[in-house]
Amino acid sequence: MNHGNAAERVVQDLRGLVAVAAPGTRLPSVRDLTARHQASPVTVAQAIRQLVAEGLVEARSGKGTFVAAPPHRPPAPDLSWQTVALGPRRPGEEEMQALLALPPSGAIPLSGGYLDADLQPAAALGAALTRAARQSASWQRGPAEGREDLRAWFAREAGAGLRADDMVICPGGQAGLSTALRALSTPGDTLLVESPTYLGALATAQAAGLRVVPVPADADGVRPDQLAAAFARTGARLFYCQPLHANPHGATLAAHRRARVAEAVRAAGAFLIEDDYARDLTIDGEPPPPLAADDPDGHVVYLRSLTKSTAPGLRVAAIGARGPAGARLRTARLRDDLFVAGPLQQATLEFVSAPAWARHRRALRTALRARREALLTALRRHLPELAEQPVPRGGMHLWTRLPEGTDDVGLATAAAAEGVVVFPGRPWYAAEPPAPHLRLSYAAAPPELMDEAVRRLARALRAC
Repeated sequence: MNHGNAAERVVQDLRGLVAVAAPGTRLPSVRDLTARHQASPVTVAQAIRQLVAEGLVEARSGKGTFVAAPPHRPPAPDLSWQTVALGPRRPGEEEMQALLALPPSGAIPLSGGYLDADLQPAAALGAALTRAARQSASWQRGPAEGREDLRAWFAREAGAGLRADDMVICPGGQAGLSTALRALSTPGDTLLVESPTYLGALATAQAAGLRVVPVPADADGVRPDQLAAAFARTGARLFYCQPLHANPHGATLAAHRRARVAEAVRAAGAFLIEDDYARDLTIDGEPPPPLAADDPDGHVVYLRSLTKSTAPGLRVAAIGARGPAGARLRTARLRDDLFVAGPLQQATLEFVSAPAWARHRRALRTALRARREALLTALRRHLPELAEQPVPRGGMHLWTRLPEGTDDVGLATAAAAEGVVVFPGRPWYAAEPPAPHLRLSYAAAPPELMDEAVRRLARALRAC
């Protein structure tokens, strides 16, 4: 006899009786259940113990087994007072939650800002972290601004404009950006941004109480004439920019615009926050140097994260600036979280200083090129009207313009129902979008799924 099946039969029998009986009702005895299900007394007792543990049955010594009284449940707490105490929800929070949401099971992700697990150097990172964790010194308190050798590595990556003493280690690029906005502005100040721009920057600026003013960008990056006009009109002293493979639109600031952008910032007596998130995500050619590399007078605040190009769990970035601005950044970081975990800093330094880092970057470039081409091929096959878009030379995303009149938010909802996750373009604008777009990510799904993903997107577009 299969005792496992017999026990399950007894359990289901008793569940059925409990469901229709009042609390305190006596249930069949062990002897009755043994005969009914041709089970041993041990098996029946095992089934009863399971239901006792679940709170459905009560066993009374010498009297038998009874339907348990339902547990007392206190009334649901009244949390409505928090609506008044908290006030209105901050703009951008829902969009950020949607951007970071994990895709449903079976859905193909063409959204998100992190590498597919197959592209992450998890083995090398894990080995480095294991070695770091075994060293007792890594668990001790280090400098609040971060390890000097790691700060020196980030400074070298920024070019000749910054030194190790100018840098501070942060737990990810988002934390660094939040630090910069709070340290270099006060609520009510104006922040200039490219249009469109990184959704996380918009949400962080709004949470900091800043007035966000968009500056038009095109295939060559932000327009210097419009940037100068925006500085003059608003009196802003802060400009957030992604000069390399900007998220979401993918443009890189053209060589002939770099000096003009720098001049507009200098003339306004302003700071430019350079978010260099995609330095390791270049696919075609070699990336230009950071703007911080040619900044003699300290106008550029440099932010570099390793999370996008490695793994979501490597929350390590650095932000740096020269002069009093750098001192304010370091003070603000100290107020936020004192310092970044020592083992994580040591593992990061070991990884980027080893041959594994160069191998990872080469393999990543090849893989991203293959995925980008697979997505473009699928668009040409199933949605040719969306295929004629500027092709980014790096990054993770295609910024895809939709036919006029398309509801991009509605299309993203319809696509999710078809089993493909995309992100609408509207939330990436600080003002009204000039046209509907989708941000299609090619880094989060393998190339063999791109055709099916776009096939599903095409069905959703036809249904809208």
